[in-house]
This record gives sequence, C-alpha cells and structure tokens, in this order.
Amino acid sequence: MAQTQLQAAREGTVTPAMERVAERENRDPEFVREQVADGQAVIPANHNHDTLDPMIIGREFATKVNANIGNSETTSDLETELEKLHTAVHYGADTVMDLGTGSDLDEIREAHVAHSPVPLGTVPLYEAVKQAGRPEDITKDLLLEIIEKQAEQGVDYMTIHAGILAEHLPLTDGRKTGIVSRGGSIMASWMEAHGEQNPLYQVFPEICEIFAEHDVTFSLGDSLRPGCLADACDDAQYAELDTLGELTRVGWDHGVQVMVEGPGHVPMHKVAENVERQQEVCDGAPFYVLGPLVTDVAPGYDHITSAIGAAMAAQAGAAMLCYVTPKEHLGLPEEEDVRDGLAAYRIAAHAADVGTERPGARDWDDALSEARYAFDWREQFALALDPDRARSFHDQTLPGDNYKEARFCSMCGAEFCSMRIDQDARADGEMDALADNETDLETSPAAEVNRPPVGTHASGDLPPMADHDGVDRPAEAGDD
Repeated sequence: MAQTQLQAAREGTVTPAMERVAERENRDPEFVREQVADGQAVIPANHNHDTLDPMIIGREFATKVNANIGNSETTSDLETELEKLHTAVHYGADTVMDLGTGSDLDEIREAHVAHSPVPLGTVPLYEAVKQAGRPEDITKDLLLEIIEKQAEQGVDYMTIHAGILAEHLPLTDGRKTGIVSRGGSIMASWMEAHGEQNPLYQVFPEICEIFAEHDVTFSLGDSLRPGCLADACDDAQYAELDTLGELTRVGWDHGVQVMVEGPGHVPMHKVAENVERQQEVCDGAPFYVLGPLVTDVAPGYDHITSAIGAAMAAQAGAAMLCYVTPKEHLGLPEEEDVRDGLAAYRIAAHAADVGTERPGARDWDDALSEARYAFDWREQFALALDPDRARSFHDQTLPGDNYKEARFCSMCGAEFCSMRIDQDARADGEMDALADNETDLETSPAAEVNRPPVGTHASGDLPPMADHDGVDRPAEAGDD
C-alpha cells in the first residue's frame, strides 16, 4: 500500500511532492520533509488526484488561502461549478473546498478532481445528510461509506466534525448565536435525537484507516466556532479545541496528516490568543482559520472585516486562511464575489508574510513601488495582484495609450503629482538622486505565492474546460 506523506517523511524519504513543494517555496527539500514528519505542515495529496500540483500548509511556509465553492438546491449546474473552480484558481486560491449540497454531487466532485491543479477539500457530512434526509437518520455506516467513496474519488482533505461532544452542548446555552457551524449543528441535532456520543468521534479510528489508505488529510472541523464577537473564546469553543488536540494525536498515530480549523468571529485583541492556544493544544499542527471577522456590523463587506482578522491570525502563526466573500451571511457567492474575496485574502496572506519577514516576500512590494515611481504603468499593471482591475481603474479616466507614458494619473493630475515634482527637483539638482537598486523578482528567494502573477499552478495535464462563451480551452490556471 502506498504511504502517506507523513509516513514517508517519518522514514526519511523525500517524496516527489516534497521536492515540488520545496521548489515552490524556495526551501530545502529536507526541511520540508522534517516539517511534515513532525506534523507541523501538511501536503494534501490524495493518491488518486493525478492532476494535482502539490503545495504545503504550515506556519514555517508562505501563508496559503482557501476558497469555498459549491452548489445548493437552487444552483446545481456542473458547468457553473467548474467555472467557479477556474475563477478561484485563476485569482490565487491555493486550495478549494467543494461545499455543495445540491444535486449531482458525485459528478461535480469527480469533475473538480479532474480539473483542479490545487488540493480539493470536502465536508462528507453534508452528503450524509442529503442521503439520509434528516440529520437524525444518519448512521455510522453511512458516514464511513461516504468518506471512503470521496477518498476513492480523489479528495485531498476532508473536514471531519468529530470534536463536538455531547458534554459540550450545554456550554452553548448562554451564547448569542448558538451553534453556527453547519456541521456542528448537524452533529448536535444527531446527539440530541439519539442520546449518544458524536458518531464521527466514535468511528474516528476507522476514518483514520480510510485516510491512511488514500493519503487524505484531516481538516478537523471547529463545530463550536463563535458566530459573533460575544461568543468568541468561550468555554464551548475551547472545550472542543481540547478534543481537537486529542484527535490530532490519534490521526498522527495512524500516519495521517492533520490540520485544525479555527474561528470564526473574534475581536482583534483575541486573535493572537486563539492561534497561540491552538498551537499549544494541538502540538503545532497547522491552523486553518475562517477569517476571523473582527466586527459584526458590516454585512456586505465581510471580506474586509474578516481579512483584517486573517492578516493578524497569519502573523500570529495561522498557516492557511479560508476566504470570506462580500456575500457572507447574505447569499451564495457569484464569480465577482469570489474575485473580491480572494483579492482580500491574498492581500492578507501576503501582508502577513511581509510582516513575519518571510524571505523575499517584500520584493514584490519593492518591485511595484519602483515601477510606480518610474511611472511605468504597464509594469505596475503586470505586477499588480489583480492586473486587470488595476488597468481598468486607471483606464476609466485616462484610457489612451499615450497616458501609459504619462507622469501622472487622474488623482493629482500633472501639476500636483508628488512623484513628478520630486523627480523634477532631483533632476534639477535641488535634492540628491535616489539609490538605483532595482529589485529582480527572478532571483528573489520568495515563495511562489509571494511573487507575481497569482494563480500559476502547473496545469498542463488538465482536461479542457468551457470558457464563458462555451468554447473549449485548456484549463490553465492564470490564463485570461
């Protein structure tokens, strides 16, 4: 039987996936192996995901970003779901989670595995509810059956809501928003109906065996994450975290890679506390956080409220950030929402990597600043996180090609442009010339995600995917 990345790492083997990760991160392959062997990093890479371009999640590596996609009962079109996948990868998602609850789940999931160069995550509990009809009708056998099927289909990591226990439920009674995790509410409903312990907790060793066979990575679900600031860091949240620490060690004992999910809604002054506590309780297993949202007052702008918390969490040691779109709490995100959410989170991740002084991370910033001062508009656009949007905003007021050579933009105009005034003064000898030390991104030690352009996962083996106009094209991440 093929080994998991964790088992191979423990035996001293540097796998091809580790070699690829080392290349993308500009790190020594042996360091990658050591981090995986110690459980401090994970490489989600199901043996059956043939089109995968491996990546790594861990606090010692560049901060990663996940995008959630998926259908619902009212949106169940395969082509639409594949377009969501393409949009997510195009705008820089390092992993994608399919949270679909609508129709044709198997067909969509298999298509995602076939078309995705990034790791694919799922929540098998959702399919269990759909098959059973009601949460209370779920059985342990059904859970294991669905988990095994999804593993065989090639899913790289799964959220397993095994940490919420019967004894935790009374701890939620004083909350403002109760249990806001979809998986958590399902498991709570099941336990209330049956008077038994969480079935996912009961069969956790069996799940480990399935995961070890296919090298599926655990993403231990935070079923009791806070859904508002008032509920952050309460007894319920931290009691479940203690259980997640226990399950982390059980997964490792089975040779399975583990990362741990985190909140949620957390005020700014408690964000670092959440990360530090998780790292201690879970022995350094990678922390994968949703946001966190640092205020509850901005529906429609929660990609911003959450990106603030996400940057703080990443600086404190969170390894992967789950994006939030402007539609959070309001509706199912569409393509533009995915774009805005990923932009906010790529900014948060990169800002945190600059803040933690990842090797070469700031080189991207320096290169763009140099292009800006030189009024090299085309280079500015090329270096931008979202080149199309940067170019579009500039061209709304100065669309002509001649303005690509102009020493001003429409904000200040030629007369009041500070950089033009500064340059002219230096040219006239009134001030010394600036240092001429142009940044070379080609030789930068930065990880791939901290260099432009975003969305550059290797995708040469992927099947064609229909473009917006229905014409087939290669599914190359990062194309237009």
